[in-house]
Amino acid sequence: MAAQVMEQKTYPWDGASNVKYPLVSVAAMQFSARAYPTLVPSDGKVVKPVVIGKDPAGEKLKRAKRVSEYMKYQLLHEMDNWEEDMDRLLIMDAVMGTVFKKTYYDPYTEKMCSRLVDPRHVVINYDAESLEKAERVSEHVFLYEREVEERKRMGVYLDVDLGPPTAASFDDRESTSDDSTIPYFLIEQHTWLDLDNDGVKEPYVVTFHKDTKKVLRITPRYSTKGMIVRLIKEKPKLVRIEANNFYTKYGFIPNPESRIYDLGFGHLLGPINESVNTIINQLVDAGTLANLQAGFIGKGLRLKMGDQPMRPGEWKAVNATGDDLKKQIVPLPAKDPSQTLFNLLGTLITSGKELASVAEIFVGKMPGQNTPATTTMATIEQGMKVFTAIYKRIYRSLY
Repeated sequence: MAAQVMEQKTYPWDGASNVKYPLVSVAAMQFSARAYPTLVPSDGKVVKPVVIGKDPAGEKLKRAKRVSEYMKYQLLHEMDNWEEDMDRLLIMDAVMGTVFKKTYYDPYTEKMCSRLVDPRHVVINYDAESLEKAERVSEHVFLYEREVEERKRMGVYLDVDLGPPTAASFDDRESTSDDSTIPYFLIEQHTWLDLDNDGVKEPYVVTFHKDTKKVLRITPRYSTKGMIVRLIKEKPKLVRIEANNFYTKYGFIPNPESRIYDLGFGHLLGPINESVNTIINQLVDAGTLANLQAGFIGKGLRLKMGDQPMRPGEWKAVNATGDDLKKQIVPLPAKDPSQTLFNLLGTLITSGKELASVAEIFVGKMPGQNTPATTTMATIEQGMKVFTAIYKRIYRSLY
């Protein structure tokens, strides 16, 4: 719906109207257009330092500025496509409601990475309280045969035979069985395992092939700093291990049913957008019937059957009287497009714009000539309240 994907309709007739009103698209683009320059300013100051506690000599501030400059260099220069991913993230987040970014050290490229992950390829328990408390986080990873072989040669993956990749395992994307560029469907699962049989589960990342179930890599996702040791009966005992979380969730509007998956314009405006699409298509189809007209011709009328195209200003001679034509030709009853449906269409569109905070003044349309400037500014400020709350959620994820 947001991508305005065209589809062929066969009801009520083949090639019937299938207009998609861009309600979700406009809402997502309006949000992204405001959020992108705010979150990623053009001056490059994407990381701002904050000093916590007393700093009489200013040493903390100097160190914070150095860290800020280095992180800015990492994000904008070392990490591939970080800014581009942020641009795409804001559009996807507005439509889907939840987007994930994965930040980790990649042994394959030997550098830090921050990669946008399609939420459709991240599987988490719907009722999980948070990413940190989720028992498992599974990601669908698609790698070509060349990439898997390179990782095997580097020692990142075990040298196990996976067989040729098959088209059937490659999600729901279009590919043929003889395509040499079909990738392997791998699953990278962030889970807890007790591999040393000491009764305590440790956090690991397990990568395996979906079809053959063969494990390619197991690596820990914790460090010695995350091992919590307490004195139990005067003896040190490992009681808990804190896992390193690689994923960051970017939420849009909190979902009252789930703490992991939030709501986006696709959820909030989807039903309204579907209703708008239906009404528009009904009005267009009704107009088509009214304009083209159709009907029945009696067999008693002596006319040449088949299509009889008529050009503007053309008169055709027929072997029948006017009364015979009136009696033998019966138009198919077809009403003009409904004014009630048209009024309802306007109500739904207005309701959707109010829900998305996309008023005419926000899309560049000037208010009335006699509208005071203070009234215009107050209207814009009130309309931006919803966006301001969403900005704060995204800032919180970045923080």
